[in-house]
Amino acid sequence: MTQSKSTHRSLVSLQLPRPVPKLVPYAQAVVAAMTNNPHFPTPLPALADVSAAITALQTAETSALSRLKGTVVVRNDRRASLVTLMQELRNYVQKTADADPENGAAIIQSSGFPVRKTPVPPPRVFSAKPGAVSGSVVVTAALAAKRASYEWQYSTDGGKTWIEAAPSLRARTTISNLPVASSVQLRYRPVTKAGPGDWSQPLAVVVK
Repeated sequence: MTQSKSTHRSLVSLQLPRPVPKLVPYAQAVVAAMTNNPHFPTPLPALADVSAAITALQTAETSALSRLKGTVVVRNDRRASLVTLMQELRNYVQKTADADPENGAAIIQSSGFPVRKTPVPPPRVFSAKPGAVSGSVVVTAALAAKRASYEWQYSTDGGKTWIEAAPSLRARTTISNLPVASSVQLRYRPVTKAGPGDWSQPLAVVVK
């Protein structure tokens, strides 16, 4: 199945614990979750190989606690081997989730791996703030469309009359030469291929 542009891609988060006493149960939980899981009929690498690597690491960790010469090196090698298998298993789960993007998050969660949390930026809203130069205001509009221009107006008399500012191709502009230490009202409207939109509700800002 080809992933559509409108479908959010769910991502597998590995988040492997570094200490062996925490890594072992983490890996065991993933193996248990994927065993006989219909989403993963032929895991790659095989779960038996992952389980064997877990057991080998447990044995090596016990030996390393004795502090005998060479045991720590062996333990570290066993840990590296398990990490490699877990990374490969993560890739397998990701490919499986990518094949069914609408259910990707649920597929990943069923594997025992966590879903990577993707930060979602807050929607852009109409806002205004004093500009870097005295008598200027930086105005930001809500995005109207991928391709749109924006018309801007300001009023110095409480919205009784409106003065045109230069239009822009971006949803952000700077209006200059405004009366300092006064309250100015601002508004905008988007212009798309469908034509001009409605004027926004006025927004007041104190010019500095």
